[in-house]
This record gives sequence, C-alpha cells and structure tokens, in this order.
Amino acid sequence: MPIMTASISPACARRLERLLRACCTLLVLFAFVSAVHADDARIRSAEIVRGDGGYVLNADIDIELNSRLADAVARGVSLYFITELRIERPRWYWLNEVVVDRSLHYRLSYHAITRSYRLSIGSFHQSFDDLDAAVRTMQRVRNWQIADTSQLAAGQSHEVALRFRLDTSQLPKPFQVTAIGGRDWNLGTDWATWTFLPGVAGQR
Repeated sequence: MPIMTASISPACARRLERLLRACCTLLVLFAFVSAVHADDARIRSAEIVRGDGGYVLNADIDIELNSRLADAVARGVSLYFITELRIERPRWYWLNEVVVDRSLHYRLSYHAITRSYRLSIGSFHQSFDDLDAAVRTMQRVRNWQIADTSQLAAGQSHEVALRFRLDTSQLPKPFQVTAIGGRDWNLGTDWATWTFLPGVAGQR
C-alpha cells in the first residue's frame, strides 16, 4: 500500500511564515500596550465598609500624569477623571443583577492668575499650589457613599468592580481626536474585582 506524503509549496510556506510573524508581532504589541497601561495607574487597595446609613468605599489608587497631560493642564486644558464602581448580585438562573452603578467625577484645571491648580470632586472644590498635591488627592477615595443598607442583601455575596480613568469624552474636540489611539491620553486602571459579603468588611 503506497504511503501518502504531504508537501507544502514554497508559496504556501512563505504565506504561513508571514502569518506567523504577524501573529508574533501582534502578541508583542499587545503585551507592550498592556504593560504601559498597567504602569500608568492601578487600584492599590479598596474596601467597602458600613457607614452612616449605608455602605462607603475607601480606596487608594496609584496614578501619575505623564508630561503630555501635565503640560495640557498647565496650558489651560481641563482634565476630567472618573472613578467607576459596579456591584452585581449573582443569579444562577440569569445574568448577574446590577444593584449599584456609581461614578465619582473629577475636574482638574489650572488658574493662571492665581497660579494654582483647582480640583473639583462632585460639588466639592479645592485649590493646590502644585499639580502633585492635586493628583495625590485624587489618589485617595475616602468615605464615598455608594449604597444604602437596603440595596445590598446581608449575608449574600456580591461581585464588586472598580476602576479609575481619564474621561476623554469631556476633552475639547481637537484633543478628543488626538486622544484616539494616543498612548499619552490612555490613562486608566484595569477593573479591580473582588467579592463582597454585606455585613463583613469587603477588602480587595
């Protein structure tokens, strides 16, 4: 019985080699982008505890403005940041139920007349002599009221997701175009996730 052998033509071999090379390039690029993203910002710690009338979130976020963002603020461009929190209650028969979906908004700007940086967190405003002090304030989330006691069922596990990012949709239009695909404007953390059991301190 004759033995069947398979052969690949030189043209097919070259196409296969190019395909493998392209895949390797994409993997390296993905790893590089992920590393850059991770270095920009991360959720260092986070916890949900009982507060007055409900649950509050405390978190520490490592963030650092690169030179492009710092220069934009110094030139009068306001930067908008957002801390996003989502809490879901697992359901075995359907998709998880979203019970909390909250956002904390920041606006960072520079006032040339007073030579000070102004940070707005919701309706709260504070001025700083230097940019680093304003950024350090954004790094610490304290006593953020996220839910009433009735929203989270005691003794039932909940899935928590938290992230911080630059909200490029709030930038002036010319900067929004620049920010598309721009590494310098891609400041943000990955979603930090953990399980929280109401009635017990839920720390990541």
